[in-house]
Amino acid sequence: MRFQANDGCIHYRMRRIMRTIISAFLMLFCIDTYGQTVMSTLEGKKVLLVYGGWEGHQPKIKSEVISQWLIKQKAEVIVSNSTEIYADSDIMDRIDLIIQIITMSDIREKEIKGLLDTIKSGTGFAGCHGGIGDSFRNNTQYQYMVGGQFVSHPGGQLHYKVHVIDGHHPITKDIEDFSVHTEQYYMHVDPNNTVLATTVFQSEAHQWIQGAVMPVVWIKHFGKGRVFYSSLGHALKDMTHPESWTILINGIQWAAQSKFVEHHNLLNPIYEY
Repeated sequence: MRFQANDGCIHYRMRRIMRTIISAFLMLFCIDTYGQTVMSTLEGKKVLLVYGGWEGHQPKIKSEVISQWLIKQKAEVIVSNSTEIYADSDIMDRIDLIIQIITMSDIREKEIKGLLDTIKSGTGFAGCHGGIGDSFRNNTQYQYMVGGQFVSHPGGQLHYKVHVIDGHHPITKDIEDFSVHTEQYYMHVDPNNTVLATTVFQSEAHQWIQGAVMPVVWIKHFGKGRVFYSSLGHALKDMTHPESWTILINGIQWAAQSKFVEHHNLLNPIYEY
């Protein structure tokens, strides 16, 4: 079931074309990397998907692809193109998972409070690339919740490898190291996140960071809420890269269990004392 909030009008023909593209995508990619259907843990879950911000990250089409996949998993989906919904306690109080696709943009005080309070209370939060890793740049409380913030992608679009460092976690289980051609995010990261995948910088443009190891996929808690992040997914083709897509949908399903499973400590300090 899907409900639409604050969405503009779209030409009928364009909607038909978009639905055709999305249906073709779902048939091709809504399987795991070994060709087996991903077992849904989303049936009956109430999911809020909020999109907007910088158009270069294709928030609208990404939201369509993800929402259609959620519907196929029998989730109840609310879609909004405004962060105003975060201030609506009647909606936020009944949400099990929030997926956000907003790069940069601004957020009002009552909206960020509604978002953070909801996650603290146990609602999961999930997203990828700039959709949650480069949102609301002036809001440090938001960055504290996510566990990191984009600061650069040296060299722009380039070829690099993603190293899976935990092949047993449900999000990255059975996924081998893989290569992508996209932006390699350099981020300021909470050193206590539980990291599932990393990348190594081999930058000719910024030689001083050659050999730098950067988290690509991490998880954490914010209060009682599970938080999942992947830095992959610049454009739709990057988000739907087979391994990237599998990690994303596994992360969404993991975060969606936030209210329904026992709370385990995810704090993973890297520094000694």
